[in-house]
Amino acid sequence: MGQLFSNTSNNEDNGDLVSSATKYFVKIKAENKIISQETIHLIELHLKKGNIQGANSVINNALKNIDNAPINIAVTGESGAGKSSFINALRGMGPEDQDAAEVGVIETTMMRTSYQHPKIETLILWDLPGIGTMNFPPKDYLEKVQIQEYDFFIIVSASRLTKHELDLAKAIRFMKKNYYFVRTKVDTDLENEEKCKPRTFNKAKTLQQMRSYSENTFSQNNMDIPQIFLISNRHLSDYDFPVLMDTLIKDLPNQKRHNFMLSLPNITEAAIDRKNKSMQQYIWLEAFKAGILATVPVVGIIRDDVEKLKEKLNHYRVLFGVDDESVEFMAKDSQVPVEQLKKIIKSPFLLETKKEETLGEMLSKYLEKFASANGGLLATGLYFRKTFYLEFLFLDTVTEDAKVLLRETYSKI
Repeated sequence: MGQLFSNTSNNEDNGDLVSSATKYFVKIKAENKIISQETIHLIELHLKKGNIQGANSVINNALKNIDNAPINIAVTGESGAGKSSFINALRGMGPEDQDAAEVGVIETTMMRTSYQHPKIETLILWDLPGIGTMNFPPKDYLEKVQIQEYDFFIIVSASRLTKHELDLAKAIRFMKKNYYFVRTKVDTDLENEEKCKPRTFNKAKTLQQMRSYSENTFSQNNMDIPQIFLISNRHLSDYDFPVLMDTLIKDLPNQKRHNFMLSLPNITEAAIDRKNKSMQQYIWLEAFKAGILATVPVVGIIRDDVEKLKEKLNHYRVLFGVDDESVEFMAKDSQVPVEQLKKIIKSPFLLETKKEETLGEMLSKYLEKFASANGGLLATGLYFRKTFYLEFLFLDTVTEDAKVLLRETYSKI
């Protein structure tokens, strides 16, 4: 939270919106920005000319692009490679959940199947029929499954690379699309190797052998060696799944990163922090769009603000997986009593009031504490409406709740 409210020179003109906007975005790594550098420059250009409306218009369009940009991910591979389990993992689902991709079914269809993310409506994962089930050359296969619709391909393999998969990778590159090679079920392979060689088994060495085999196969077929991601669909925080997610975020266009980041399961504290940083950017942009950068502060919390804050808090709880339904699912999955989990999180109680105070009065107290902890509301010279500072408070609270739940349930799961 410090990056929003600190490191501002005492000599800085509080009305210098250009400097404030520039300082905020310059601290964000390029691969994490949810708007392009071109958009940032355009905002700055309008502000330098004193055109607040023009800057708001640019940000309004940027937010619309972020909200509405479709993300289509194609998952392909031979039958039995773990495609369905991988798709369920990306959707934060188990095999028995409603609308989950069916696991363990022998593939006979020649049709692609779409799976919408349960929380991010613009994100669709496509289960493509294995190229081996369709008697077409790779180029024709890609045309049949409508290659141009996808942002990228994930080729899933559970063992040795087949000629079908190699030919498909070549065809995808030829058609100027990205693919990522994922080797699944590494946990099962490690378990089998340990059973076969209990005295000499070395986990790190075995993983490197898996990676080297895949790399050598690409090399022997005169292909550029892609990054090889070794994953377990059952234990996402182990092995290369977090690295794969970081790579996909970096490679996606700016406007598609935000929703993709929010879609990811809370498998590590770093992943949760990344969601938080992305949401901070979004709140900042919404604040600007609403016209709350002004030459004088806007004060007070009105009834409409309270209702909107309730909606925002509930929205953040869902996105960070700390809403009632998510907590109940987590309790069942980890076999931890649901009441035990509900006792250790704070966000459900943020808007509970005591008899002697109104919700507005309680929110004002939160605001005072938050301002005191972050060096004053006007530390950056940005006169946000007070409700937006409370959104930052809500965001930090659900972020900490998500981390607490992860720590409490990780070892059990």
